[in-house]
Amino acid sequence: MELFSLTAHEARALVRERQVSCRELTEAVLARVQEVEDRVRAYVTVTGELALRQADGLDARLAAGEDPGPLTGIPVALKDVLCTAGVRTTCSSKILGEFRPPYSATVVEKLTQAGAVCVGKTNLDEFAMGSSTENSGFFTTHNPWNLDTV
Repeated sequence: MELFSLTAHEARALVRERQVSCRELTEAVLARVQEVEDRVRAYVTVTGELALRQADGLDARLAAGEDPGPLTGIPVALKDVLCTAGVRTTCSSKILGEFRPPYSATVVEKLTQAGAVCVGKTNLDEFAMGSSTENSGFFTTHNPWNLDTV
C-alpha cells in the first residue's frame, strides 16, 4: 500500500484506527513530492518541517484521546495565493518573492482546525490570472500523468 496514493477517506480511516500515524502519512507524501517534484514542478514552497510538526502535534492529541477534527492527519497542498501565517506566500510572482504574511486566510485556518496537515504551497499563474501555470512568475507545472502537457 502506497500511503501517498490513498484517498482522504482511506487515509482518515487508517489514522482513526491507528493503523498509520499522521507523521507516517505526512512523511509518505513529502517523500513522493521529493521524488517527482523535479519533473512535475508543482510546488513553489514545500513546508516539510512545518508539516511534520503539525503531524506530530496531531499524533499527540490522538494519543491523549482527543479527536482533532474530520481531516486529522490528511496532508493538503495549498495554492500559493492563500496567505499562510509565517509561510512564504508569493501568488507565484517574483514581486512578492519572500513575503511571509502575519496571518492565515480563513480557509487555511479552517483546514488547520479540522486537522489537515499543510505540506506546501503550489504553483499557479501569477496572481491567479490564468488556468495553466504557463504564466507563473516562476515555472510551468506539468501534468503528473503526462509530463509533456501542463
